[in-house]
Amino acid sequence: MEISSKENTRFFSNNTILPVDRSSLKSESSASREKQSCCGGIKIFLGALSFVYFAKALSGSYLKSTITQIERRFDIPSSLVGVIDGSFEIGNLLIIILVSYFGAKLHRPRIIGAGCLIMSAGTFLIAMPQFFMGRYRYERFPSAINSTINISPCVQDKSQTPLTSLEKSQAKINAGCEKEAGSSMWIYVLLGNLLRGIGETPIQPLGITYIDDYAIEENAALYIGCVQTVAIIGPIFGFLLGSLCAKLYVDIGFVDLDSITITPKDVQWVGAWWLGYLIAGVISVLAGIPFWFLPKHLPKPESRKDSSTSSEQSKFILEDNRDQHKPYQQQTKIAEMAKFFPSLKSLFGNPVYILYLCASIIQFNSLIGMVTYKPKYIEQQYGQTSSKTNFVIGLINIPAVAFGIFSGGLVMKKFRIGVLGAAKLSLGSSFFGYLLLLSLFAMGCENSEVAGLTVSYHGTKLMTDYEQAVFSECNAGCSCSKNDWDPICGENGVTYISACLAGCQASNGSGKNTVFFNCSCVGTFESSQGSSAVVGPCQKGNECPKMFLYFLVISVITSYTLSVGGTPGYILLLRCIKPHLKSFALGIYTLAIRVLAGIPAPVYFGVAIDTTCLKWGSKRCGGRGACRLYDSSALRYVYLGLTLVLGTVSIFFSVAVLWVLRKRSSPPDETLSANGERGTCGTKSRKDNFVNSDCLIQSTYWPEKETRL
Repeated sequence: MEISSKENTRFFSNNTILPVDRSSLKSESSASREKQSCCGGIKIFLGALSFVYFAKALSGSYLKSTITQIERRFDIPSSLVGVIDGSFEIGNLLIIILVSYFGAKLHRPRIIGAGCLIMSAGTFLIAMPQFFMGRYRYERFPSAINSTINISPCVQDKSQTPLTSLEKSQAKINAGCEKEAGSSMWIYVLLGNLLRGIGETPIQPLGITYIDDYAIEENAALYIGCVQTVAIIGPIFGFLLGSLCAKLYVDIGFVDLDSITITPKDVQWVGAWWLGYLIAGVISVLAGIPFWFLPKHLPKPESRKDSSTSSEQSKFILEDNRDQHKPYQQQTKIAEMAKFFPSLKSLFGNPVYILYLCASIIQFNSLIGMVTYKPKYIEQQYGQTSSKTNFVIGLINIPAVAFGIFSGGLVMKKFRIGVLGAAKLSLGSSFFGYLLLLSLFAMGCENSEVAGLTVSYHGTKLMTDYEQAVFSECNAGCSCSKNDWDPICGENGVTYISACLAGCQASNGSGKNTVFFNCSCVGTFESSQGSSAVVGPCQKGNECPKMFLYFLVISVITSYTLSVGGTPGYILLLRCIKPHLKSFALGIYTLAIRVLAGIPAPVYFGVAIDTTCLKWGSKRCGGRGACRLYDSSALRYVYLGLTLVLGTVSIFFSVAVLWVLRKRSSPPDETLSANGERGTCGTKSRKDNFVNSDCLIQSTYWPEKETRL
């Protein structure tokens, strides 16, 4: 009986325990499924957002790679190209405040999807002028086209010599050039880029905050780093696409390529710039499709269910009692949309946000100007073709930037760096990056020897008055125009503006194989051993390829160093503001970057670069066209000098950000405890100084609530 009693007791005790175990298992299973659902949802959104970042970065970088192509195709100066480039930021300016503030209250994924469709429409519009304009025409000596007519370049007089069919066509164009179809077609490029900017607006503020709201706290920095890293893959493909299209002639498929007498090395060469925009537009359409099927909200992680904000933000941003007890749903009601100006006042009352905003504006002025004209700088400074320039930037520079951004996010996660550490990392990357940039001043090439522009026709001295030095005794008997740009390379290694200005008496061959003989100016040069010349400019000096290699190495290291601070900068921006103002703060930040950096930087960089031009092209209808030759030394000092000065000023503002953070942080808040948790704020001294000992401030503004950890 005793044994039976014990067995019964054991049986009933087991039965009473089993329901508890099942409940525990059910709870664990439910939590596991919820965690998987949460992680799966945010990862799907992460993948879709990454593809959108790839698409917008591809089209944006492709525009940068076609800057020189657009400049030559529409015959416009660099300053006007800068206005076209800045129109993208103007598009952002038009709606970014509305999208960033009101968009956070609406269906964020669908707004991003609509933006992708608008962005693709703008990309298609940029390519449209190619189908409305006439065929591209470039300056070329007539004998280079028709070998059966041997015309002497020097004594050519259009009033006495018979006109070729090309010249007759040219005369007809000049007679009615006021109605030329392509005279203002660059406006379509500007409007298309403007539309691209409108479509791109919701992607950054709504996409990043969506991740920050629903990702696990410790993974947020890594996810943002992944998105930015994938976004850098876009420019890689963008510049490689630009390299491919630059090899193809602009009118490919419309003209006989065998009749083209210029090569990609010629400054008049224009590649198939329009083709890449059609490809980028299709990619943008595909990128927007997934967002129409994503939910408005995702399940919040367990660590964030007890808080109306992200867990890290709630540890160092103190809200008043009234805001602390409001549910999240009430703060997203339409009534909150009326609190625009109080929200704006709250942002601009945050010293960390304002100082970081100023540092970012100046630094982006530096970086945007540098990136926009980097292809032009490499082409003009080192004598590289557009195709090779874009290939080098896409395959070497951009991966370094991607690796740097990912490294910054990985360091933030691995070492669990807080706001103060993020500020230090961002400052350090900027300081060492611009320090490396300083060394590029010593890695330039000398000016190409161009008779009448950089050297005299005798090769004895550098010229100072470029406009009056085009003519000399050796070409005094020739009927030449100083506005032409049809360069030839003499046997003496000197480039001449045209065969006529070189005093050439005869020519042989056709197209790219034309050879000029009895060139009087070539024979008078000090180092001359003959008097013949070939079509096209001469190559840069022997030291230039070596300098170009050095430039690439330093440029890659500089790009990596500067980009390491990208992710820490984003985290600093997100963590120094009130939780419900994240989207609005990112929108204001992006707006300021667009207006004060994205719009003006390409314009004034372009104006400064235009001041270094030695030889301007001429439009067929009269007026100044695109620049044909730059002063290499002046271009180097203007381009690098402007970049370095702006970067140095931004460093001072970054130092101010770090100083304010240090001043407003206390030791327990800056460090992590032994078990990895943040220090608490409930010290006795703080209880004595502030109302309510639970770390809540009633209604007065406390500056430390945006900066303390």
